[in-house]
Amino acid sequence: MPTLTIDGEEITVEDGLTVMQACEQAGVEIPRFCYHDRLSIAGNCRMCLVEMERSPKPIASCAMPAGEGMVIKTNTPLVKKAREGVMEFLLINHPLDCPICDQGGECDLQDQAMAYGRGSNRYTENKRAVKDKDLGPLVSTIMTRCIHCTRCIRFATEIAGVEELGATGRGEHMEITTYVESALTSELSGNLVDLCPVGALTSKPYAFAARSWELTKTETIDVHDAVGSNIRVDARGGAAMRVLPRLHEGVNEEWISDKTRHAVDGLSRQRLDTPYVREDGKLRKATWDEAFEAIKARVERTEGGKIAALAGDLADAESVFALKGLMTSLGSTNIDCRQDGAALDTATRAGYLFNTTIAGIEDADAVLLVGTNPRWEAPLINARFRKRYLMGGFQAGVVGEVHDLTYPATHLGAGPATLSEILAGINEFAKVLKAADRPIIVVGQSALTREDGAAVLGLARAIAEKFGMITDGWNGFNVLHTAAGRVGALDLGFVPGEGGKDTNAIINAAGEGAIEILYLLGADEIAMNDLGKAFVIYQGHHGDAGAHRADVVLPGAAYTEKDATYVNTEGRVQRTSRALFAPGDAREDWSILRALSEKLGQTLPYNSLNELRAAMIEAVPTFGELDAPATAAWGDFGKNGDVSDAPFVSPITDFYMTNPICRSSETMAECSTLYIQKTPRTGTDG
Repeated sequence: MPTLTIDGEEITVEDGLTVMQACEQAGVEIPRFCYHDRLSIAGNCRMCLVEMERSPKPIASCAMPAGEGMVIKTNTPLVKKAREGVMEFLLINHPLDCPICDQGGECDLQDQAMAYGRGSNRYTENKRAVKDKDLGPLVSTIMTRCIHCTRCIRFATEIAGVEELGATGRGEHMEITTYVESALTSELSGNLVDLCPVGALTSKPYAFAARSWELTKTETIDVHDAVGSNIRVDARGGAAMRVLPRLHEGVNEEWISDKTRHAVDGLSRQRLDTPYVREDGKLRKATWDEAFEAIKARVERTEGGKIAALAGDLADAESVFALKGLMTSLGSTNIDCRQDGAALDTATRAGYLFNTTIAGIEDADAVLLVGTNPRWEAPLINARFRKRYLMGGFQAGVVGEVHDLTYPATHLGAGPATLSEILAGINEFAKVLKAADRPIIVVGQSALTREDGAAVLGLARAIAEKFGMITDGWNGFNVLHTAAGRVGALDLGFVPGEGGKDTNAIINAAGEGAIEILYLLGADEIAMNDLGKAFVIYQGHHGDAGAHRADVVLPGAAYTEKDATYVNTEGRVQRTSRALFAPGDAREDWSILRALSEKLGQTLPYNSLNELRAAMIEAVPTFGELDAPATAAWGDFGKNGDVSDAPFVSPITDFYMTNPICRSSETMAECSTLYIQKTPRTGTDG
């Protein structure tokens, strides 16, 4: 560990750190444009110049390894003059369009020009102009502003794994481009906007919509997948203007997916803002009392065994807990949170969690992906796999569909027969798993939603146990969920009770008339046409499939409009914070269920959110452990049985259209048209 002197103070740092990192540990701020903690070092901008003893000229601190005995000075006249010179060069061609630039108010170039610039420019030549590039519907380009820091190129190549950006030309003729005119095909492309320090890349859907100082900023959690990315919602008035990532090393680092970032416009479209009651075949607007009376009249003449409830993919834990309590009080055990019919039970928590944890992927040295396409199902988890691959000594095998995962992956087979071969040791990848120190297996929903899903789950558990994935301090068995509300609902036991029906049985029974009342808590992904004459109550925030089929519609709040609890795929309990108020007469979901229970004469035993959470934590203590991936005890799950030869088929056919919010978003519709409908992705075997 080298010891060096920075501005007269000695500091000892870890091996491998740069002078810039050493300076930051010493509390000295070093300006930079091209350097980023998570990207390779480029040394392009030279803004980080510092003075080093015995060096004939200032050094680029971002590219100089910290060495024993170095004497670094960061505040000398030479350093000040060097930084002023660099800033003067950077501004030679930069346009004077700060008043109309979307980066205004949060621009690194503005901030550093004020802090380190000389206040004037001696260059009078005409500024160069660069043609803007078309990077697709999400990223807007004003390339005349570009200072060639190459952050965008390095992100696309290293993090996103899509080598579609690069530099052409030299000197004043250098341009950042996609080589051939085409849109970026990465699900992480929106992060380029956060990385760009000068406003050359900005958000196209957000263009000229607001200034940063006008916005109310709320830290919350994303629900578009089961990763639980930490985000910030920026709102103005009654509308969410944009979504930005928050730093969380254990979950999403500082990235978010394009769906998380740009589906925000769907929050203001096709919203349910008043109750509806169906009369004479048509839905009409109603009051809350009218809606509750319609439900009460039907419930009073229906036996508990003929009532059922399904919880949707975006349902928060509080509303699921309240709905379970209501169904129990009505005498119904026909409840389920597995809209897709996934063969998961609640007997063993480790059997439905991503036990390795997202950050734990970096410690693995081999992965077997079973029936999953993490690039679409969880882009941030896929980015972790790529990060681990770039570290070296990592092998991936895929059983299922072939996809371009952005890292080399050997395609082993299409269905469960390959798992049997691996378990028997006759597949070549069995040798890889056996030789690995910390192998992991990731089971996707396409492997679990089949009729033989429980048997496939049993095969995966057997593989995990045979190849040393379950040891002290290491659990390599993982289930990758796609629904934000699924793990929380499983934790709460929102599955059929004794004698109860699961999702498929409920739908079949509704079609046959055996289920007379069906309560849909944001459940839109089921076959609505198969529900027969059942009386359908839909509680949700968008006019999606469930609302169209419903006999009574109860308007709820979206994830940005309520304080709610979600559990991500690794079992991490996190809470959203309200950034906006729900539109019109819409209310928070738990409060709707509490009011309905009172109307039905089955009053739930809590009057506030805090009381509900206390009851929920008492019932399931893990909900009291916030922001910690739970460690679950290993046990028996899945079952032994015959498996089908049918190949695994991905549950997501359109990354941009996976839930009611996305389906209401114009931006997501544009992305779907461009990337999915016109140019369907065909992966290649790595």
